[in-house]
Amino acid sequence: MTFDERLAEQIRERLGSVANVEEKRIFGGIAFMVDGNMAVAASGNGGLLVRVDPADGEALIASTHARPMEMRGRTMMGWLRVDPVDDLDAWVERGLAYVRTLPPK
Repeated sequence: MTFDERLAEQIRERLGSVANVEEKRIFGGIAFMVDGNMAVAASGNGGLLVRVDPADGEALIASTHARPMEMRGRTMMGWLRVDPVDDLDAWVERGLAYVRTLPPK
């Protein structure tokens, strides 16, 4: 499966005024990096991947449509899969807010 181009364009629009954004193709999808850290991605498996504070993951899973991201059968802490994308603005902002707490790469 390939990533959703429409979703990728919507993410681009939301990150248009953010400094140091770079796009990278990864695992059949497209990731949006801020200062070298991946904030969100249009997944090659569909939906949105969002980087969040690992301490917030359980609460977000319990209160939204998000579920843990798994890669090769392993749960990736600090990453959520959102499908359907019910509030793209909020999810992109969550990913952006978290990566802004990380040192640039």
